[in-house]
Amino acid sequence: MSANFTLLDTFVMLSYLIVVIAIGFYYSGKKDQSFNDYFLAGKNVGWFAVGMSIFATNISSEHFIGLAGAGATRGLAVGQIELMAIFILILLGWVVAPIYMKSGVVTTPEFLERKFDSSLRRPFAALSIVIYIFTKITVSLFAGGILFYKLFGMSIYTSAVLVVLFTGLYAILGGANAVIRTSVPQGIVLIAGAVLLTAFGLNAVGGFSGLEHKLPSDFFHMFKPASDPDYPWTGVLFGAPIIAFWYWLTDQYFIQKVLSAKSINDARRGSLFAASLKVLPLFVLVLPGLLAAVIFPGLSGDQTYPTLLASSLLPSGVKGVVVAGLLAAIMSSLASTFNATAALITNDFYKPKHPRATDRELVLVGRLTTTATVVVAILSIPLVKLITSQVYLFLQSIQGFVSPPIAAVFLVAFISKEKGNTKAAIWTLVVGETVGVCRLICETLVKSGSVDNPLFRQITNINFLHFSIFLFLFSVMLFLSLSILLRERFENKTLDKKIDGSTAVATLGVEAAGNTAVGTFRSNALFSVLILLVVASLWSIWF
Repeated sequence: MSANFTLLDTFVMLSYLIVVIAIGFYYSGKKDQSFNDYFLAGKNVGWFAVGMSIFATNISSEHFIGLAGAGATRGLAVGQIELMAIFILILLGWVVAPIYMKSGVVTTPEFLERKFDSSLRRPFAALSIVIYIFTKITVSLFAGGILFYKLFGMSIYTSAVLVVLFTGLYAILGGANAVIRTSVPQGIVLIAGAVLLTAFGLNAVGGFSGLEHKLPSDFFHMFKPASDPDYPWTGVLFGAPIIAFWYWLTDQYFIQKVLSAKSINDARRGSLFAASLKVLPLFVLVLPGLLAAVIFPGLSGDQTYPTLLASSLLPSGVKGVVVAGLLAAIMSSLASTFNATAALITNDFYKPKHPRATDRELVLVGRLTTTATVVVAILSIPLVKLITSQVYLFLQSIQGFVSPPIAAVFLVAFISKEKGNTKAAIWTLVVGETVGVCRLICETLVKSGSVDNPLFRQITNINFLHFSIFLFLFSVMLFLSLSILLRERFENKTLDKKIDGSTAVATLGVEAAGNTAVGTFRSNALFSVLILLVVASLWSIWF
């Protein structure tokens, strides 16, 4: 164990674990849980818990490790990807959440079945689970392992197994209710820990003014040239929203939180609350990277945050809070992954084949599936060796390659009044994902030195955000073209009004004003405007 990690720090960290697991078991204590209880928390979650759960689920170890590492290398520009999520979360609250909730679905693949037909449901559910393994489970465990090794000398395999087992305990028994309820204190702890580290770091470098004097001015420019290899402004403004569209609006991982809300207003306000919290990563996750660049000159990459935390910067006790915050981030994300995977398998694979299954049977399947997912998570630990040292860029690039085709299909699903062409959707996903995977393989081969082909190098040199734009446009054009060429006839081509996305958009203001108090509608609208003004202010300061 690090000499800087005291008994008081250990006590604080263990206290966090005990409290969270106790909360998880408390909400797992209900014996006869219904299907909705286990997978959607009884549809009785208030807006604060919805928003905090979305945020805590989103922020995992790769954000702490990756954002700080990128910040130490490139400055505040990496925070742009986090800020772009704010616009999509506002869209989620005002437009997409009502569409999902009115549809009465449990999972996003089930929503696709309503908009297309059943042949798209299981393939998309399977694709989602595969993506979880490579972009959520392994990346979270890898990033957490870096920190635990630096602090405690603990191997990545040992730390990963312990975290997975602790998290799996309450996720298996309590389902969504335990996952969402525990994510509230986890979100508070991770925010507190991150804020404390930033505050002590700023004090060490002489405040923000001292930081600005000790770093190149380029570190404080959020808009990089279009030719920038990592964060071109064109990619940030047009490519990052495509990734965010897939990430926030189509992923069961987050939509399950929205569907657990007790009303449309709670889902909306929770999404807006999460949007407001997404301002924080710029200051408490990216900024520590800049602080580390001053405190430890020459330090960069994924060792930045662990080195900062393992140093003597933080006093005894405070370090325990910061480590507890990182544990909270890992556990909340993993628990949500386990529960989302269980929902996909139970609702989209088991339930359609067993339409007469009782709630008790479905909950049992959910628990068994969660258990199996925990085992898969442990078995997937060796995959972390495949992850690059630039963990945040690794994660974003994978998402940039797989998200555009999914975003294209869901965009049509959200705005269309008619059932979509299923064959066109399937082929768009197959061809689009194939292109994305080929791009990923090409990049892996070139960067590993296995291939030195000029064409491959040229393809690899295309920024992943720019590639997302091209692949999205290609996917949309492919979908529209195939819809015309493979035109199908449906007995009822007009959808039920409850899942008619275009109607939801067109009547947005009327619906909100009619179904909720005018004061609530106005406060939500004002809250949205204030969030956007904050983003605009940050852009004006660090243009």
